[in-house]
Amino acid sequence: MEYADKLQQYAPAPTEEAVAKEVARIKEAAQRNMNPEVYKFCYSTIDLTTLSCNDSVESVTKFARRAVEFYQDFPHIPNVASICVYPSFVDTVGLAVDGTPMRITSVAAGFPASQTFLEVKMLEVAMAIENGADEVDIVLNVGKMLTGAYDEAANEVEVIRGEMDEGVILKVIIESGALKTPDLIRKASLLSMFAGTDFVKTSTGKIDVAATPEAAVVMCQAIRDYYQKTGRKVGFKAAGGVRTAEDAALYYTIVEEILGSEWLTTDLFRIGASSAANNLISAIEGKTVKYF
Repeated sequence: MEYADKLQQYAPAPTEEAVAKEVARIKEAAQRNMNPEVYKFCYSTIDLTTLSCNDSVESVTKFARRAVEFYQDFPHIPNVASICVYPSFVDTVGLAVDGTPMRITSVAAGFPASQTFLEVKMLEVAMAIENGADEVDIVLNVGKMLTGAYDEAANEVEVIRGEMDEGVILKVIIESGALKTPDLIRKASLLSMFAGTDFVKTSTGKIDVAATPEAAVVMCQAIRDYYQKTGRKVGFKAAGGVRTAEDAALYYTIVEEILGSEWLTTDLFRIGASSAANNLISAIEGKTVKYF
């Protein structure tokens, strides 16, 4: 399908100066959200992530079981939304979380570079879902975006979405740190939504520049504008570099200010994190906690 022409139906991206001004405004507003109740909600939006070259069945099992134990150890804090792993560990997590509400997220489709054959991407996504993934995070082809091959980039997303079971959540990572400009970040977000994604996500966490408030503002504005034209709500996920409780509250506030409180649910807002989990627990408990 031709998607690039659809971009003309939307206003151009904001300037870098306009984005910087909006970020400064929201940073001031975020002060009101730096409190235990917001931190509890932010913790419940986490896709608790382990994406390391030294992951193993043993380490992933221990990681997942620790997350499951959280239900008993901290019953006053809503548990994380999901555990996010490489596709080969989906069934490992499934065994560890069986009988709990915990969802399983798999990165797939050539994560983190997206530089493989479309057929391989399709097969990897299908295998992750067959093994029990409830949600799949894929990477938009950044090379195609940077060279203006917008239809090709979006059509890959459309094909993968078409191969997924109904009810499985698709999150498309636009790798905002590689796209850099508000123009490309906005285009990538809109193209992903045109192609059927359920979430747009900032980053893989595997390049130098990960999530930034500036990228989040541009992405959330694109989500807002898409919703106003189509009536379809698409979620936002900040990932990579979200480390502190204050970081989490800032992204919470960006969503609140641009998209509104109706987006502040785990169905529409996620944080991809590992280190942020301990820091959020510590901020909620008022003391240093090293749970993970």
